[in-house]
Amino acid sequence: MNLVLHFGLLGSLEAALIALAIGFVVFALWWQVCRRNGLSHGHAIAWASLIACALAAGVDSWNLFYLGMVRLESPLYARLALAGIHDPDQLGLRVLLEVLGAVIGVGLGWWWFISRHQPSDDSDVA
Repeated sequence: MNLVLHFGLLGSLEAALIALAIGFVVFALWWQVCRRNGLSHGHAIAWASLIACALAAGVDSWNLFYLGMVRLESPLYARLALAGIHDPDQLGLRVLLEVLGAVIGVGLGWWWFISRHQPSDDSDVA
């Protein structure tokens, strides 16, 4: 992502809001696909969650994995690895908030679309 985000907690919250929007949009697209093909709500939620998390937190998740798995044996390699990461001090929190934002965005999308497409049951009114 080439967005200029703040550093620290504010930047992590901004990334989470972007992930929330991504989750909502991805669920809206999967909702249409699943409705046309006769698939259940679970398919739409699962695929939208997976894709939204990959889109929203993919690069930061990879950076977090890379820093944890690769042996940074010299200060030069450590500096090179950290130079390509926006705000490496908050990387773990940013990944967590991006994943939560994407999943909450999918949940909000599900709530929005299921409430708009539910048939109203007025037959119980006497």
